[in-house]
Amino acid sequence: MSLTIRGSAKARDQPSCNGFFCRMVCLPKCIFGGFSRVMGRRNQYQPPELQLQHPQLLQPPVVPEDWAFLVSFEQQYGTTHPFFYACSFMEALKIAEDEHKLMFMYLHSPEHPFTPSFCSRTLSSELVVQYLDSNFVCWGAIADRGEGLQMAATLQPASFPFCAVIAPVAGNNMAVLQQMEGPIDPAELVEILQRTMEEQGSAFGTTVRGREQEHMRARIKEEERIKARAKEQEKLRADRQLRGEQDAAYFVALQRDQERENLRNARAQKPIEASNQTNYQNPGQMHTEKQLGKPRQSSSVGEAQYKETTTHGKDTQILIRFPGGERREHNFSCTDKILSIYRYIDSLGLPGIANYRLISSFPRRVYSFDQIGMTLKDAGLHPRASLFVELL
Repeated sequence: MSLTIRGSAKARDQPSCNGFFCRMVCLPKCIFGGFSRVMGRRNQYQPPELQLQHPQLLQPPVVPEDWAFLVSFEQQYGTTHPFFYACSFMEALKIAEDEHKLMFMYLHSPEHPFTPSFCSRTLSSELVVQYLDSNFVCWGAIADRGEGLQMAATLQPASFPFCAVIAPVAGNNMAVLQQMEGPIDPAELVEILQRTMEEQGSAFGTTVRGREQEHMRARIKEEERIKARAKEQEKLRADRQLRGEQDAAYFVALQRDQERENLRNARAQKPIEASNQTNYQNPGQMHTEKQLGKPRQSSSVGEAQYKETTTHGKDTQILIRFPGGERREHNFSCTDKILSIYRYIDSLGLPGIANYRLISSFPRRVYSFDQIGMTLKDAGLHPRASLFVELL
């Protein structure tokens, strides 16, 4: 690192460059305070050419502070120069940050003896103009007024012309990557700028782009979270719809089974009623039949059915419907427990019927392990019911 030389005549005759170092500088509050202070005043400034075309405008022009450097420079050295942004320092720094570039700052001292040669030979050089316009955001100010005076007080240059390469950082700070003091020819200036970009530009490029990349990552994460949530909600809606369709189909099937069961029971009840009518004939007719020796076949069938019912006590009829469409009907006692139905199903040895539970149709009720101790009457399955075997 070469130190900045102050005070000697030899130092004033040689350009000074502080090599490969970076220092953090806190910006003055008057510079950091705001951005667009001169945007409204730019339209009020009338260039000298327009005033010559319109004599009625000939009056002492009020040059905005941000235009003062450009007006002074172009009046003395012409319009061939890098593109200097006519705005406040913070606005130029924000532009550099948005464009992912470093800032080239020039403090102009009109009265310094080295200024004319630097402006006419170096800053007006086509090589310097093209390189700066392609790689930097340029900002200039007069060193003894406005923001130029504030920056000079902050950076404290030892000599003029004074140039610096600046990178925007968080807060009210800036990183001075390189500074050059005194006269310097175009080729040397471009070489120093190029070396600065190669040595430190990549590291501070991350700082310049850091906040934008962080915002981009946060935005991507938020979009992914929204997409995942939408996908999850869509899956939940599809599951609910499928479950509703399955329940509806299940209830329709149960209703049809119940109707067929009721129809079958009604058909089975008719022979029993006819048999009962035969059994309860008047005594005279029974006596006549006995005398005549007529057989009592119908009465015998009814008595056998009644005897079987009263003897065994199987007064509860359960229709069991299996997932494959198979149905089994079995009679139980109303005092039997639901465990008896499970034992009956297990005794059938049907393939695929291992882990299951029983469900009634109307009203829908589940008879699982917690209900196996209930009697059929307490469970509401007496005198007849239909159960569905649901696999788990």
